[in-house]
Amino acid sequence: MRLLKLVPDDTNIKFLKWRVPFFVVSLILIAASWALVLTKGINYGVDFAGGQEVRLTFEQREEAPIPALREMVTSLGYGTPVVQEIGAPNSVSIRVPLPESGESEPGAATEIGNQVIEMIEAEYPNVARDGNNTVSGKVAGEFRQDAVLALIAAMLAVAIYIWIRFEWQFGVGGLFALFHDVSLTLGMFSLFQMEFSLQIIAAILAIIGYSLNDTIVVYDRIRENLKKYRKMDLTDLLDLSVNETLARTVMTSLTLLVALLPLLLFGPESLFGLVAAITLGLFVGTYSSVYMAAPLLIWMGVNSSSFVPQESAADLQEKKARGQV
Repeated sequence: MRLLKLVPDDTNIKFLKWRVPFFVVSLILIAASWALVLTKGINYGVDFAGGQEVRLTFEQREEAPIPALREMVTSLGYGTPVVQEIGAPNSVSIRVPLPESGESEPGAATEIGNQVIEMIEAEYPNVARDGNNTVSGKVAGEFRQDAVLALIAAMLAVAIYIWIRFEWQFGVGGLFALFHDVSLTLGMFSLFQMEFSLQIIAAILAIIGYSLNDTIVVYDRIRENLKKYRKMDLTDLLDLSVNETLARTVMTSLTLLVALLPLLLFGPESLFGLVAAITLGLFVGTYSSVYMAAPLLIWMGVNSSSFVPQESAADLQEKKARGQV
């Protein structure tokens, strides 16, 4: 029985033929994304904007009814809450966004927490109150700062790794591809004003990991072909390398897409932002490996001698002494 092949072995698509227009479009999209972030802003969730935190323990239950709690608290009209398990399976933390009056009046914030508790106690009588506290804007600001530092550290670590494994040009290309992917993800959240929470930071880190994986596969094949085809034009060599890794890229992307699409279309609302970010990252990560990371190698002067060990003056002198030069 013949195996199913989504990509033929003799694929010869001229990807790099359109590198300039695609690169220009990418730069425009990056600029537009940051323009949206700076002008329209990002819709921060409770993690980054502050809010009221209620902590409860369901003493007569082994597990807290998290989906039901999320639906109940959402019905109060204060926005989408963050409901998560803390410590034991029957203990939860419920964080609710505060209206503008709640930020300026501590008593109003506590009252919102009391409303949440009273609604839950009416449905689940045997609930122990563990806390009703306000998450200040200062703490939320620290969360935002730490999240930004985590993303920058991840991207720099990736660039350094690629630099050490290949050449500095590859590190620059990989870093620029990651910057492209993160920028477009932030632009999507700003454009549609989707809630930006700690879940989305996790999604962006996953995007960085996927994009890095795809870029390294392409770069590794480029390095092999640079050693193998010393006289081939670099544009043709890059096309060859991308085509040789195309089957692996398509299969990986489709496998992830099969898992993501049901969650995106039929999954719970609380996971929509996370899944939407990873789905977008799947496409932009694959795109950037081909049209961002690869063309930059041409413009930064990578050639067939990039991975050939350079002979020292002593080696040349020894060859002359042996009459090999």
